[in-house]
Amino acid sequence: MKGAKNKYIKYMLFTLSFVLFISLFFNYKNNRLCKEEALIREAYNNDEHPKEISEQYTVLLENLFDYRNKAILDKNEDILKGLYDTDIKFGLWAYEQEVKKMKYLENWSSKQGVNFNNIKTKVKIKKMREREKNLYGIICDVSTEYKYSYENDPDKTNMFRIGTYHYLHVKIKDGNYIIVKEWYTDPFADSLNLENIKSDDIKNYIINHEEIHQELTKEQKKAIEYAHRYCGAAADEEFGLKFNTKYRDFNGDGGDCANFASQIMYESGKFKKNEIWNYDNGSATKAWVNAQGFKNYIINSGRGSYISKGSYEEVYREAYNLRPGDFVGYEKKGRITHVSTVTGFDSKGYPLVTCHNTDRLLVPWDLGWSDKAIKFHLIKVNY
Repeated sequence: MKGAKNKYIKYMLFTLSFVLFISLFFNYKNNRLCKEEALIREAYNNDEHPKEISEQYTVLLENLFDYRNKAILDKNEDILKGLYDTDIKFGLWAYEQEVKKMKYLENWSSKQGVNFNNIKTKVKIKKMREREKNLYGIICDVSTEYKYSYENDPDKTNMFRIGTYHYLHVKIKDGNYIIVKEWYTDPFADSLNLENIKSDDIKNYIINHEEIHQELTKEQKKAIEYAHRYCGAAADEEFGLKFNTKYRDFNGDGGDCANFASQIMYESGKFKKNEIWNYDNGSATKAWVNAQGFKNYIINSGRGSYISKGSYEEVYREAYNLRPGDFVGYEKKGRITHVSTVTGFDSKGYPLVTCHNTDRLLVPWDLGWSDKAIKFHLIKVNY
């Protein structure tokens, strides 16, 4: 009995030690990310940065990102690895994440029946300082433009843009940047298992669909114009790559996607605020700013209705019934965690969405989300 008791005590001590280690690891990781995100947000609140530094190093940084883009286009992991200091754990983690993204884009393009033709990056440095000799800490906006064509219609080029906010450490080696550490909100992080849902039926349905042309109401036009102007780092440069300063940015309080979707509806001129759905002087109701609350309000108020909901395989055909001003809700583990607004179609009538977190302009509605663990809520808004 004594031996059994000692084994039990040892087992319990081991279990408690393991749980403590896991807890400390994730607390460390979360605290590190929160600290880095706070540094980024501090930089965005203070727009001062030495002009000469930005001009001097922006070209080098854009060359680094474009070389990384080329590696992703060419599916070349060796080129990609050469851009990181993988002897350092943070550099290795950053490299491994980009490999996952590269494979995800390859899987998605295969499912979609498209070829990526070009990926081009523009960088706006917000802050930069030399941490030690030849090692720099950089906070920057990154706007990445993707161009693709369908396999059976290669002459028509489609474009979408994704804006991300980066905090990275780079060192200069042989006149080029090498990434030592990088943090940003990955727009593809929620969907890295797309190989599970590829099928010839899906691809054939998509590539053989016809282009969609629709007459828009004046309210729908205003909604689209507003969405494209204020989608942050994904917007056209002429709009300043910023959110509308008339509204509070809720990214620091859990996310800004529903806030932006509400803005789009309200600024269209079609929908009035009320006690349930309201924004005023920096404060917002749950229905305005929370993704789940926003979806529930639109349905329960009669301002919208369901087109379909379910897994990608269950709804992708119904998605062609989406129209500009409608929205897509993305459900994880039983709750809507993100919403985006439809603002256009590509050359095969595939709906394109614009949103915040991460900033997207005219991105295919499932890109970054098409995973068996994700359920989609396709909502028609009554414009």
